[in-house]
Amino acid sequence: MSDPVFFRPSRPLTAAEIADLVGGKVVSGDAGVEIRGIAPIGDAGPGEVTFLDNTRYIEELRRTRAAACICAPKFAALAPEGVTIVTAASPYRAAALVTQALFPSATRLTGQFEQPGVHPGAHVHPEARLEDNVTVEPGAVIGPRAEIGRGTVVCSNAVIGHDVRIGRDCYVGPAASILFALIGNRVTIHPGARIGQDGFGFAMGPGGHLKVPQVGRVVIQDDVEIGANTTIDRGSNRDTIIGEGTKIDNLVQIGHNVVIGRHCVIVAHVGISGSSRLGDFVALGGQAGISGHLTIGSGAQVAGHSGVADDVPAGERWMGTPAVPLRQHLREVRTLRKLAAADKDTGENT
Repeated sequence: MSDPVFFRPSRPLTAAEIADLVGGKVVSGDAGVEIRGIAPIGDAGPGEVTFLDNTRYIEELRRTRAAACICAPKFAALAPEGVTIVTAASPYRAAALVTQALFPSATRLTGQFEQPGVHPGAHVHPEARLEDNVTVEPGAVIGPRAEIGRGTVVCSNAVIGHDVRIGRDCYVGPAASILFALIGNRVTIHPGARIGQDGFGFAMGPGGHLKVPQVGRVVIQDDVEIGANTTIDRGSNRDTIIGEGTKIDNLVQIGHNVVIGRHCVIVAHVGISGSSRLGDFVALGGQAGISGHLTIGSGAQVAGHSGVADDVPAGERWMGTPAVPLRQHLREVRTLRKLAAADKDTGENT
């Protein structure tokens, strides 16, 4: 259930407007019913829309008190009388579109100030260049020759280093730091993220470990989202690159020289070691670890908790530690279970 204090709806939507928005259809109920909020299927009440995307919640659909429900056509007849049904090909995606429309501030994070401008409590170097309609909250620091595009928000206590470039309509969350980086448009950087610091590079030897200067940059393309407390090291001798549309969860570590393709999804606690390359539309499950200098092909998927020590071909699904193709991993697990069961039986019979 949305909180009207933190997330205020822009205006109510009718069920008919929702159907138009999501490319769906009102198949039953009142197409003019007004929707002011969205809630889970078991909690929704009057004035709220819900959605069904997982069959385990079918019984809750039968009892829902929501004003409207978005679901696949095959489930439309299961809702109670009086619930307006909007059918859509992808109810989860449709619900996301409706939430964006109802609560635009939840997607476009604009900080606490309704009007753009530089707060007197911020420090913007005289040589920094800000386009119109940039918001800089108190405590933020923007270094010399930094450039920030129109519509971008820099929240309290964020630090933008010298010569950094940030595009238009970006969001830099509280206490984030950005150094030695070039950032595109519509990039969201959540609180506490660290971008552009030294990569971990040392020439080891018996006399001590010699630090290798990190002289590359971080390049973040358009429409990327970077989660809270995620770290992205700058390159050592080439750039660390995050491709267009990639979504990175909280607490992810990305090492120096890593290149990540377009529209990848990287879930929390993933670690990607230096100089590895990910193709487009790669998905890495939570706590997966990628060794250095590897290539993960486009469309590949790596399951959570996996440890990848070899290149993953494009389009394949790998799992386990060390990670292997999914079917091979499942065969290995079944074989081990059979061996363990046989060993147990032998031990009990002797």
